Amino acid sequence: MRIYIYSGGEKIVGRSGVGQAIRHQRECLRRSGVPTTDRWTADAAAVHVNTILPDSVLAALGAKLRGKKVVWYGHSTMEDFRSSFKGSNALAPLFKRWITFCYGLGDVVLTPTEYSRKLLEGYGLKKPVYSISNGVDTEFFKPDPAARSVLRARYGLGEDEKVVVSVGHMIARKGLPEFLELARSIPEAKFLWFGWTSPKLIPQEIVRAIQEAPDNVIFPGFVGREELREAYQGADVFAFLSHEETEGIVVLEALACGVPTVLRDIPVYDGWLEHGKNVYKAAEQDAFQRTVSGLLNHSLPDLTAAGRAVAESRSLEQVGRRLKAIYLEQRVLPPLPAALPQTLAFSGDAGPLSGPRTLKN
Repeated sequence: MRIYIYSGGEKIVGRSGVGQAIRHQRECLRRSGVPTTDRWTADAAAVHVNTILPDSVLAALGAKLRGKKVVWYGHSTMEDFRSSFKGSNALAPLFKRWITFCYGLGDVVLTPTEYSRKLLEGYGLKKPVYSISNGVDTEFFKPDPAARSVLRARYGLGEDEKVVVSVGHMIARKGLPEFLELARSIPEAKFLWFGWTSPKLIPQEIVRAIQEAPDNVIFPGFVGREELREAYQGADVFAFLSHEETEGIVVLEALACGVPTVLRDIPVYDGWLEHGKNVYKAAEQDAFQRTVSGLLNHSLPDLTAAGRAVAESRSLEQVGRRLKAIYLEQRVLPPLPAALPQTLAFSGDAGPLSGPRTLKN
């Protein structure tokens, strides 16, 4: 049996975390031995839906007419829609109603973290909601000391210059204003923001902030996967100051590449990223400045090995195994022969899954 991964809207979300998640799903399933397809086939057991566009609703309804299961990925919440694009705050309540309707069409709803699972259940969803990481390709994203020189040569920087990077849409929710303020407070370092958003979608105050960015900030725009990996590997610090996430794939990529990581202290990281153990967290601008400065001058302990271990616990292989287990529990796939269920237990699990819950890392 195959899983139909619906690709409608992928061109729109291809440069976002949702687009990355779709690509991860294909690879996770491949590595766990579950075939996928990009269209309905006679042996398609279910459809994966990742976007909340009208065509996705039609895809879900089409699956139901065929008697097939719908697995809907809950990448978006009302909370992470706020402070994003023009008019997002005013539209947030309507957005919540729409995504609740969409996710309600799923037989199973998957969302990246326990935090986002609780948010979605708070919307009144009646379908089973599981938290399962989007995963990270730890074979591709890995440390490489040689990238330090390559990154600096690419952007015309001195071999000894300190570099701080961040990745994301150029919006307030991703912490862009605070990133620019951080650059002003540490003028001796270079700050690179990777990512691009159409100016038509960006509120005027963010456009103005970008125009008035300090001289030590570089905006490379959207870059390919290899160049982004090079940025993680060659940076001295990854500073991700986002105010709201459902997981943060870029955080996993940075941790996999072994770059010291500073995050805003927000609930989504609770339970899997710990301050002073595998990342550094801060809540106020002064604390961000002290932490980044401490990492740049090596006065803070190196946590990168522990950060890499977190990424490895959410590798595509690990996520693929967990995804397959959910399929079996929810009868998205036919059950395995009676002699095989023990192969589904994960490290630390007491036994077979017993209902919607967090799948352990």
